[in-house]
Amino acid sequence: MKYCYLILLLCCFSVRLSAQGTIELNPEERAYLYHIVKKSPILDQNIGRYFEYKGPMVRFMNKEINFDSIETIIINNPEQLFIRTSEIGKSPKGIIAEAANKMALWELNKVLLASRQSDKELERFANEYARFEAILTPKLPPAAFKGSDPGEEKINKKLLNVLNPSLSFEDKSAMLASFNFLSTDDQLMTIEALNTAVNDYVEERSFEIFQALGGVADQFHNVLVAAGDGSETSGLLNEREKDENGRWNKGLPKAVGLFPYQVKLIVPEKRKKTALETLRFSTTDFTTAGEGKLTQLHFDVWGYNSDKQTTVVVERNGLSYHLFGSDETRFLTPDSAFTNGKTFQTVINDLEFNKIGDLKEKIYGKKGFDYQIETAKKKKDETELKIEKNEKEYSDMTRSPITTSSKAPRDVRKARKKAIKNGTVTDQKHQPKTDSDKPKRGKGQSEIVDLYNEFEFYAKKIKDLEREKQEAVDLMAIYQRRLDQYKEMMGFHWATYTEEDGLYTFQDSTTFDSYTQEFTFRADTLKTPFEVRLLAIPYGSLSDEADEVMLHINLIDAEPGFDARLQLDLLDAFASNSWTLNQPLFSKNDSVAVRQLFESLLDKKTPITAVSRGQGIGSWNGLQTVRAANRGEMSAYPGATAEEQQINRMNPEWARLRVSQVNVTLNRGIFIEINTFTDPVKTNLKATNSSIADGMNRYKLTGNDYLSALRTATIIQKMKSELNLLAGTYLTREEAKIVIDRLNKSLDGLRVSVGATSWKWQELLGQ
Repeated sequence: MKYCYLILLLCCFSVRLSAQGTIELNPEERAYLYHIVKKSPILDQNIGRYFEYKGPMVRFMNKEINFDSIETIIINNPEQLFIRTSEIGKSPKGIIAEAANKMALWELNKVLLASRQSDKELERFANEYARFEAILTPKLPPAAFKGSDPGEEKINKKLLNVLNPSLSFEDKSAMLASFNFLSTDDQLMTIEALNTAVNDYVEERSFEIFQALGGVADQFHNVLVAAGDGSETSGLLNEREKDENGRWNKGLPKAVGLFPYQVKLIVPEKRKKTALETLRFSTTDFTTAGEGKLTQLHFDVWGYNSDKQTTVVVERNGLSYHLFGSDETRFLTPDSAFTNGKTFQTVINDLEFNKIGDLKEKIYGKKGFDYQIETAKKKKDETELKIEKNEKEYSDMTRSPITTSSKAPRDVRKARKKAIKNGTVTDQKHQPKTDSDKPKRGKGQSEIVDLYNEFEFYAKKIKDLEREKQEAVDLMAIYQRRLDQYKEMMGFHWATYTEEDGLYTFQDSTTFDSYTQEFTFRADTLKTPFEVRLLAIPYGSLSDEADEVMLHINLIDAEPGFDARLQLDLLDAFASNSWTLNQPLFSKNDSVAVRQLFESLLDKKTPITAVSRGQGIGSWNGLQTVRAANRGEMSAYPGATAEEQQINRMNPEWARLRVSQVNVTLNRGIFIEINTFTDPVKTNLKATNSSIADGMNRYKLTGNDYLSALRTATIIQKMKSELNLLAGTYLTREEAKIVIDRLNKSLDGLRVSVGATSWKWQELLGQ
């Protein structure tokens, strides 16, 4: 009940959109979209040409374009901007999603700023704010509401301050901690509610804008995520893009405060009262599209830091694909080269080979604790043996008898001789000599005392060394756990890759296009889980502080060949058993794509590849017609009468099999592909050319194989004729000659593949 009004507003907003059938951008949105596309190098390069601005080009004194002024012109004169959504829809889906995401962030940024100002300011965004609040309200804890009457509770206005998109996480956390009405659990629920609401709102709006720009997708997942310690550091300040020359773009919104961190509860420290802490490594779970579709991930890095290398890891089935930031731009590539600054691998290496390596040497090294303890134990044992020996000797000494000799001692005898010589001899009697070994016993006692002191010294030393060793072992275990976490984040099995002209192909055919930042899992019928990890680079291998990095991740499903610039599906364009084509291949709607083809042909360095096939019987795989695995033919269409058979022939399930596909892809070259299919009903068509007839017999080809080859040959002939004519229309004589010569050389050499063989298309048409 407490948010019925908000839901009602949201429902009204949704009905308005669905009633229109398609979402239309208002003049202000169109103007800003033009601005962000033109100011973003990657967007301008891929879809900029489809935003046709016809108004005056306003420039600053330094000749740079003043996009703010152009925005105003477009808002006041919407007809000055024409957006070719049909052509944008053929562009890389992630590029369209990036433009849509930036548009949605721009909108939410304005909405949240207005919510903190006057009601008059918020009135402009009433529907948008109601939509955001309807997403947020059910996720907040009860303590976040103010009011006691049922149905009258409102979000406490103090919480609106936390919605300020310019605040860092640290500021938001401190603000929540200052609210007495929120417990620590409530603080966690509140920050998670805000994070979820931001992501849900931006995802919904991004998808709407994506569709408005001509994008098509059944699966659309848009995620904003941040990693780091949440303080306002260089990563937060340098969120803007750099162009290919390393220059910062200006004029785009500072919305990094909208990128949510993954958060955990901690015990607040005295110096830091907040109970919330960000995770240094964020993990986002996804699932591949399956159903025979490509899975495309698009990455858009915010919070670019030239001193610390942005690191993103995609892991599926234990295989890790690594994407690293360049030291020049925000763009990612699998190439880990980083000239200056710190990388996550250098952090791992420092921890493993310096911090842990030093401890290992200190414990197990040549002069380490183990050596010192062993040496001390040997000394202690040796001392103990000496004590036992000396004590035995002393004991033996104390048990020996005391002897007395009647013979005068030597010194007495010597004195008597001297006295006799000097004539001073007397009759004094000498004392008998007594031998008790007193000095020797005293020395033995002293040695035993010294040995006991030495024994105690070594015993204490061993105890101290063992304690120090245990402390070092415990510390190394802490370091090892940190190292294991770091290595787990990086992944244990790195996918190898090859690179050609910015296109990276991994060992399992997964690709990454550095020009569009598109990471693509090949088409598969199965849906498999995978995760994307964003790693913040710590200041040191043992530091818990880490600079921020923000990432926009978009996942979209795509049909194979969706990005062909020219996409012609000639559905049932030929009469039964005929290969005569009575309709043109190209229309006015293809004019932009044809001009792009000609531009590519004018560049003589652009390679051309052409493939043509007569596929014979086709089958529907759920997405498109493909060559049927079952080559069996039917004698007639289902039905008891000719009329029923004709009705069944025109049934969409049968008609979609009789299709000819012409695709021209412009990506690092020109790739022309022509395929023609038939339905499985048998044809009586026979080859009149003996060479072709022999080939059909040799390779066991059917009449439908031959018919599809003839139709493909007809399309090649017509394509050549029409493009030659259009070249003369769109280009100068000199340019037309270059285009026609290159095109004709490529098409004239084409062979139509049929099963295991092929024929020149001219031979098939009897030329």
